[in-house]
Amino acid sequence: MGHVVDLPKKELGIDIEHDFAPKYEDLPKKKATIAELKKAAKGAAEIFLATDPDREGEAIAWHLGQIVGDGKTKRVSFHEITEEAVKHAFEEPRELNLKLVDSQQARRVLDRLVGYKLSPLLWKKIRYGLSAGRVQSVAVRLIVEREREREAFHPEEYWEIAAKLSDGGEFEAKLTEKDSQKVKIGTKEEAESIEKELKTANFLVSSIEKGERKRNPYPPFTTSTLQQAGVNVLGFSSKRTMRAAQALYEAGLITYHRTDSVNLSEKALNEIREFIRISFGSNYLPETANRYKTKVRLAQEAHEAVRPTRSEVASSELQVASDEKKVYELIWRQAVASQMVPSVREEIKISITASNYLLTANGSRLIFDGWEKISGKAGEEKTLPVLAEGEKLKLLELVPSQHFTEPPARYTEATLIKKLEEEGIGRPSTYAPIISTIQDRGYVSKEGRALRPEDVGKIVNDLLVAYFPDVVDLSFTAKMEEGLDEIARGEKEWVPIIRDFYGPFSEELVKAEENIDKSSLTTIAETDEKCPESGHPLIIKLGRYGKFYSCSGFPGCRYARPYIERIGMKCLTCGEGDIIIRKTKRGKTFYGCSRYPECKFASWDDPRKQKANESAE
Repeated sequence: MGHVVDLPKKELGIDIEHDFAPKYEDLPKKKATIAELKKAAKGAAEIFLATDPDREGEAIAWHLGQIVGDGKTKRVSFHEITEEAVKHAFEEPRELNLKLVDSQQARRVLDRLVGYKLSPLLWKKIRYGLSAGRVQSVAVRLIVEREREREAFHPEEYWEIAAKLSDGGEFEAKLTEKDSQKVKIGTKEEAESIEKELKTANFLVSSIEKGERKRNPYPPFTTSTLQQAGVNVLGFSSKRTMRAAQALYEAGLITYHRTDSVNLSEKALNEIREFIRISFGSNYLPETANRYKTKVRLAQEAHEAVRPTRSEVASSELQVASDEKKVYELIWRQAVASQMVPSVREEIKISITASNYLLTANGSRLIFDGWEKISGKAGEEKTLPVLAEGEKLKLLELVPSQHFTEPPARYTEATLIKKLEEEGIGRPSTYAPIISTIQDRGYVSKEGRALRPEDVGKIVNDLLVAYFPDVVDLSFTAKMEEGLDEIARGEKEWVPIIRDFYGPFSEELVKAEENIDKSSLTTIAETDEKCPESGHPLIIKLGRYGKFYSCSGFPGCRYARPYIERIGMKCLTCGEGDIIIRKTKRGKTFYGCSRYPECKFASWDDPRKQKANESAE
């Protein structure tokens, strides 16, 4: 059902002077539902509030209790929608947990204060339609700062040398040391010099090391790790994964999917272990159940991990949509694999001397698949020929290869979610809508799976960093999250936490309003081109609909012209115009024809990739 009341859309809805009291209103779309509930409640002896088993659900239950009230309400909560779980919940109803309600209310008030106060400032100083948020702005900051690390990165050349060797069977070894020091090859000339020395050397097996390596299974999914796996394994957005998980939960097929816990109930453990014994045999079953500890900050472990409600039900048996089937399969494999024995590999390292050089070859052989039997995560095997220490090898070929150091990778949805959770920023259940919002606002766009900041995202971030450092500070935001957890545990009251934040924040708002210069803020770059009307240098600025050229002599000179970014391709529709990069009113990138409106070609996808794919076919 979701929330039935919320803060008003057209006003702050918080009485700052009276302990930040929130003013809730019935949601227009829920008025009919509220009327039905009131009518049904009149004739009821008891009213059970069975909303979701988390802070948000507790707050919804509290609001419903206020609406239907009369002291007849009891709270029931369950973590799976199965007959047994629901019956058990109704057998043991409880009172509402007002600490959880206070924690959710504090979060809502905090988010409203930040969003409602900052957004108009962004509209005035940058452009209409922008927004800021307590967690979304930190997410944008991470993406912007990573991009700037990439821009500042200077690649360094390095070389590697591999040797193809034979003792009857061919294998490859990599050059690793010279004179017992790690080898570093910076140029082609250095590589050629080493090659020359190796060509005349004798290659001898100096040592053979063998050992067994166990790989333990991963814990069952939390909300965060489920979203990460959705991105990495299925190629789904976090929003798409959570939508499928919601449908699976409502169908009674998985447990509640908003959880930080990696624990499984004793009942679930026993069922999964029995399934493993019957399906795979006792040798795949550890003596006792595998138990895991949550490693992330600020975890709330009241719930179970995400798991199937019945471990014996495979995805092939489900009558559900394709996305739901794929997400169920992911959850099922992870939960079952988490209770299996480790996989075992034989690891082999062969060291080979060649004059004063050392080369190494590594091999791996699966001895027992363990949990990898079900997980689909088995690594590739690399076999090596059977060799003996002191054996002389024949050099077949030396293979030098040039490389360059890589800049730090852009965040993907998966790595951003992982970073936010590690830093204790926000709640994992909010990550999907936040990542969706920063794309909808035009702050961030996707290149493949990578998240790349747009100009407007950089400008908004720089404003917030300069004038509202706490709002986008990772440790401050994590500390606020910790405060919300302390409220939930009954260790702190919510009003003092909000007051401590709002005092400095309101002062920063006044300073920002007075000191921010819109003109300098929206200037993206200077150019060498002169204004044809005044002779002043032209600058590139960010306007309501994207970038444009403006005279630096503004307001004395009002010359301006559109900024056209060509991609070096002719239009795929008319063949005459150039394909240019354009922006929607919301800042989202698309590709169009320079002859618009004569030619209506438009595409969300980069035509260069489209053409490359067609060529590959």
